[in-house]
Amino acid sequence: VQLVESGGGLVQAGGSLRLSCRNSGSTLDSYSVGWFREAPGKDREGVVCITDNGNTYYRDSLKGRFTISRDSAKTSVFLEMTSLKPEDTATYYCAAERSYGSNYCNIDYGMDYWGVGTPVTVSS
Repeated sequence: VQLVESGGGLVQAGGSLRLSCRNSGSTLDSYSVGWFREAPGKDREGVVCITDNGNTYYRDSLKGRFTISRDSAKTSVFLEMTSLKPEDTATYYCAAERSYGSNYCNIDYGMDYWGVGTPVTVSS
């Protein structure tokens, strides 16, 4: 599994960005996929995850502004971020783990496979 993120960049507060994550070696079929972020000087935190069958679990504070989705071919997972705030500035990481048919995923713990991250900077 080789996860590759894209879509990060510089955006003004109130703007939107769409991050993408793909498995360069194969698809993301049978994997749960999560987005995590790490802001400068802060611990990594889970943002949201999506199971192989489409169940989603969000950090409560981000519900309504962030939306995770995956394409029908399960080649990519997306993170749509709207109404961005300066405190959303961080490196965003895509991560994945085998789902083994589970209906749940958890953003409080890490996953098995990680991308190198894509930086997001929100200016005020």
